[in-house]
Amino acid sequence: MPCVGDWLNSPLSIVQGIFAQNVPNSDWEKKVTEYFKEKLKENNATNWVPSLNDVPVHYLKPNSLVKFRCMVQDMFDPEFYMGVYETVDPNTNARVLHFGKYRDVAECGPQQEIDLNSSQTVTSERQTFYCVPVPGESAWVKEISFLIEPVASQARVSPSTSYTPSRHKRSYEEDEDMDLHPSKQKEQHTGKTCCSGGDIHGCVEPKRLETEASAGHHVISPNCSPPLDLNFPLPGEKGPACLVKVYESWESFKVNDVLEVFGVLSVDPVLSIVNSEERDSSTLDPMECMDTTEEQRVHSPPASLVPRIHVILAQKLQHINPLLPACLNEEESKTCEFVSNFMSELSPVRAELLGFLTHALLGDSLAAEYLILHLISTVYARRDVLPLGKFTVNLSGCPRSSAFTEHLYRLIQQLVPASYHLRMSIESMNHSRFIPHKDYTANRLVSGLLQLASNTSLVIDETQLEQGQLDTAGVHNVTALGNLITWQKVDYDFNYHRMEFPCNINVLITSEGRSLLPSDCQVHLQPQIIPPNMEEYMSSLLTAVLPSVLNKFRIYLSLLRLLDYSISDEVTKAVEEDFVEMRKNNPESVTADDLHKMLLVARFLSLSAGQTTLSRERWLRAKQLEALRKARLQQQKCVNGNEL
Repeated sequence: MPCVGDWLNSPLSIVQGIFAQNVPNSDWEKKVTEYFKEKLKENNATNWVPSLNDVPVHYLKPNSLVKFRCMVQDMFDPEFYMGVYETVDPNTNARVLHFGKYRDVAECGPQQEIDLNSSQTVTSERQTFYCVPVPGESAWVKEISFLIEPVASQARVSPSTSYTPSRHKRSYEEDEDMDLHPSKQKEQHTGKTCCSGGDIHGCVEPKRLETEASAGHHVISPNCSPPLDLNFPLPGEKGPACLVKVYESWESFKVNDVLEVFGVLSVDPVLSIVNSEERDSSTLDPMECMDTTEEQRVHSPPASLVPRIHVILAQKLQHINPLLPACLNEEESKTCEFVSNFMSELSPVRAELLGFLTHALLGDSLAAEYLILHLISTVYARRDVLPLGKFTVNLSGCPRSSAFTEHLYRLIQQLVPASYHLRMSIESMNHSRFIPHKDYTANRLVSGLLQLASNTSLVIDETQLEQGQLDTAGVHNVTALGNLITWQKVDYDFNYHRMEFPCNINVLITSEGRSLLPSDCQVHLQPQIIPPNMEEYMSSLLTAVLPSVLNKFRIYLSLLRLLDYSISDEVTKAVEEDFVEMRKNNPESVTADDLHKMLLVARFLSLSAGQTTLSRERWLRAKQLEALRKARLQQQKCVNGNEL
């Protein structure tokens, strides 16, 4: 157990020590990063860093080290700040150098002023990202992430006992009240600055040059501001939104990336005071304050509601499954002990998962096979505009009256780290916002339902769709779903143009007949059992599975997405010859599209068995599955007299 020392509770004191030892050498910034990187490598020290995903912000000590697992929802333009500044004591003329990095507010001692004309001042640049919890993150991900470090969570809370929930509640109400009544802030804080005798703008970061932001959905009235909307992509989401300030290599991060950041938590009330005064002031030069009231409000929300994190270390996450090691790329997985141990028991795990899904699909083992292939599918490459590896499945023949899809989704939700259930209806298509769009008045990207992180499972339920008229918005939403499925991209609306954002979303469509949406593979459900009580039946399936077995299912589905895959020249030649023979025997019904589909099924069939190369055996099994699937569709077509 690492000692919870100054680096965790007071990281800025560590930065101050490194800064003092190395000034005027500019290497101090690099040494700070190296110091914390080494500390976090010791004895799983990352588990001892409090997480904003698990611990409410009011339990955390301001200016302590925290971590946050999040998705980039929007990004601002780079902002300038005082990287190094000098203070002077007017009485003694004593001068002291300070660092401004990892801070929102420039600090100085009593009776000191910031010398804005000092030759020692260094103006630096940082990038601010508006980050939200991963949309649709499953409850089990949050629970397991928290249980990994239960003792650590208690230890983290203890340093901040002076920040009690009741006190924070009052602060929250005060923030709301002061947002509604800016005059109160002036009455309560008149003359209160962080530097005695200094200009307020000398004590906070210089004017920010932000042009891309996101926070609320509403146009704000100067007299009555509605509650702040945190701009989560999915309805009903909970958790903190944060302004994440990145100092190095921010070019590698983009909208919709999933990150884990380690940094200094900033919830300074001065931020709300200063921002409110700037919004309320009518004496500012228009050329100095180009932001609208709406833009200032969503770019600078109260720190008690949207805390700031000044990033020391950040990394993109391949996955958010807490049961797997965080860094698990293809090269490492070959020698990783965790992977080799799990792969040795893969076969029984697959068999148990197949049985579990067969029961969930009412005894249909063929549909269960395809559901496994769907759940481990991922876009592994793009050729021009074509995404390779997508495997959207249309599960037709689903019962309409028993809320089958709702219960099936709940089971899938217990298996995958992130998911969303989209109920298709005329009303939802016409009134929901699927596509993110740019609000130029507030200068922010307003989120939409399709702003999802990579590898999110999207379950679309068509069984409740009834006859009706789609309006313009509904047509656009259906088109957006079609583009997502076909091209794995969403065209964000920037009013004057559309911008393509590539994605990697697993889409499962449930329907009675053939789906209105495109799909890569249609599997018609053939129930072998019809339970009298669907809810009770589905709930009993989860109850019957041991937690340890359920965790193995979760590891299985996440891990197999990350494995590499290849086809040898020998097998490629054999597949080509086999396809030629199939064309000879049945030229009309065997097409190039069929070959592509069989290769895709063979790929995921191989990976589902833990094999990273295609074997003759798996190729024949893929052909067999496809033949069974097609025969079932043909049989249903003959029964109904129309195409499914």
